[in-house]
Amino acid sequence: MPKNFLSSSEDYSDFLNALKERIRHSQIQAALAVNQELISLYWHIGREILAKEQEQGWGAKVVERLALDLKREFPEMKGFSARNIRYMKSFAEAYSDEAILQRCVAKLPWRHNIALLEKLKSTEERLWYAEQAIQNGWSRDILVLQIESELQRRLGSATTNFEQILPKPQSDLANSLLKDPYHLEFLSLSKDAQERDLENALVIHIRDFLLELGVGFAFVGSQFPVEVDGREYRIDLLFYHLRLRCYVVVELKIGDFQPSFGSQVNFYISAIDDLIRHPDDQPTIGLILCTSKSKTVVEYTLRNLSTPIGVATHRLTKEIEESLPSVEQLEMELETLTSEVSAGDEETQK
Repeated sequence: MPKNFLSSSEDYSDFLNALKERIRHSQIQAALAVNQELISLYWHIGREILAKEQEQGWGAKVVERLALDLKREFPEMKGFSARNIRYMKSFAEAYSDEAILQRCVAKLPWRHNIALLEKLKSTEERLWYAEQAIQNGWSRDILVLQIESELQRRLGSATTNFEQILPKPQSDLANSLLKDPYHLEFLSLSKDAQERDLENALVIHIRDFLLELGVGFAFVGSQFPVEVDGREYRIDLLFYHLRLRCYVVVELKIGDFQPSFGSQVNFYISAIDDLIRHPDDQPTIGLILCTSKSKTVVEYTLRNLSTPIGVATHRLTKEIEESLPSVEQLEMELETLTSEVSAGDEETQK
């Protein structure tokens, strides 16, 4: 006799959830396939225009004419403006090898790729940030933020003793995840802020801080208490890293690095390892964030410690120079503006 599905609601619920998950996965795969096809189309259009310019001597005016003709033929399709076609040309120039294109940048939305073209000059940098965007699921705004904060240069730059303390590949992974400096401008703290002010502000803006720390950090708590020999000690910030599979003790300091910071964090790490860490967890690591540091002093401090500790600086305010455009950026903006004005004049004359 057939079984009434209503009498087994748990089985039906599991069945329905499995179908939903499969449908969602198919939707994602379909969207990715459509995006890759669009990116590939834009690349081929850009490459064909470049080829015609070289072989036939076509000038810049062909872009405006193509924009009008393509929009007339495909009115339902967006993306055939003169400006976007120029991006297609730049896109094809940036990635001459289609194999490189398909490896990563074709997996990103077009607006992500425009940001890579506008913000970066070298192919190597563009590919690095493209791969990071794919791995971490960055939105375009986050991608731009990471480029402007020079993530590639900062990542893996903290001074640590990981290679001496941690086994490979744990040491390599831990080193690659720490930065120097950490950009904390989103806190808007005054110059006379104290360490507790910094800690409180980071807790309030924990989402921004987690973004700056990078993917994998999970916030455990602030002023995290550990009791040793009847006395309570408090850790500024405690995190757990999902890829490293370990706790991360973060100690915040205002001012220059001092050797005493190392022994303090060494104590916290030992306490977490003995009192909190699960047997399946990897050894706890420490991260000291200070305003400035001498690399030699840090190296001497960490050399003979038996716990893995990294030291990096934090930046609470933007340098004025960073907010000003470079000469190259001004020239590019002027060139783009002149081109758009010329194109507008031509269309008006027609």
